[in-house]
Amino acid sequence: MKQTNATQSIANHRYLSKLVNALCMTCLILFGSLAHAQNNEQSDLAQEIESLKQAMINLNRDLFILEEDLLFPASTQVAVYLSMDIGEYFALDSVELKINNEVATHYLYTERQVNALYRGGVQRLYVGNVGQGEHELTAFFIGIGPEGREYKRAVNLSFSKTDEPVAIELEVVDSSSKQQPQFTAQTL
Repeated sequence: MKQTNATQSIANHRYLSKLVNALCMTCLILFGSLAHAQNNEQSDLAQEIESLKQAMINLNRDLFILEEDLLFPASTQVAVYLSMDIGEYFALDSVELKINNEVATHYLYTERQVNALYRGGVQRLYVGNVGQGEHELTAFFIGIGPEGREYKRAVNLSFSKTDEPVAIELEVVDSSSKQQPQFTAQTL
């Protein structure tokens, strides 16, 4: 049943992609023909072009939402988010995420991305599908720790997947009392 749903989702995704491509080509042809219209009709054509652009933007947004629903249905969806504190005791370099001992994602950070996390940003690190039941998430944080030394720490979280989507937050927080970073994982 799962392969049939996955196959159907892929087929739906391909169909929608072809539909959007056809609509884009139609709009390009329409825009080209509108560009050759007479000068006295330019204001009306400009309004039509603007409304078509807005319709394309709305269609693209709807397609993105539909694609997310097809690729990551709620019954199998797991989303992992990362947030950080000030970063006085830890400078993040990369994160490796494993679910059930299989690498789900590995992410290398630029200085700009780390600064955004320090300013309160939250990164959607991973969105994927897992079956219902018990699962184990392991996140490895690699960077520079106190006194400029290389630092690698891991955090584990066991979670149960039901037919509802699961959101997990990974958090790196400075501990002033220990003068060390603390790494946590929790379901939201």
